[in-house]
Amino acid sequence: MYIAQKLRKENIAEYLLYMWQVEDLIRACHLDIEKIKGQYLSQFTDLTEDQRHETEVWYSQLIDMMRSEKVAEHGHLQINRNIIISLRDLHNNLIASGKFPYFKAAYYGALPAIVELRKKSGTEEIDEIETCFNLLYGIMLLRMQGKEISQDTNEGIKPVSGYISMLSGYYHQNESEPIDFD
Repeated sequence: MYIAQKLRKENIAEYLLYMWQVEDLIRACHLDIEKIKGQYLSQFTDLTEDQRHETEVWYSQLIDMMRSEKVAEHGHLQINRNIIISLRDLHNNLIASGKFPYFKAAYYGALPAIVELRKKSGTEEIDEIETCFNLLYGIMLLRMQGKEISQDTNEGIKPVSGYISMLSGYYHQNESEPIDFD
């Protein structure tokens, strides 16, 4: 919970990837708060009793949301989908504006990788922003599992990572003071 709060304030892209990881953790524990407490939260020995309770409540609320939103087996919570929607709207505003040539260059630099990934994965119906996050999440999981990532893949994700990083920066800038797109 505390990691999520910190990431939400500092880096929306890392926050979203973290929240997807939390969704998968909850699924791995079969939406059972007792398993989450025993197999995961028990590792955090530095939490105060209040922090532990708040964290358990947070996970319980996420479990309830996953059940009610019918994403217990796959998919993402609406709170996470809303971030994708906000990022897509921001992307569209930045692309439509004449004030952000570096952002446009980053996007068009990442576009070939995005198109190729959508074609290879058969997910052409998923928008470009979510496709980028799917790629970054997949790479993150491979790294966590200690699996080797080819040089070509590492080179291929650089433009996508740079584009999402720039979009994330604009997201936080826009939250602190709305961006003038005109």
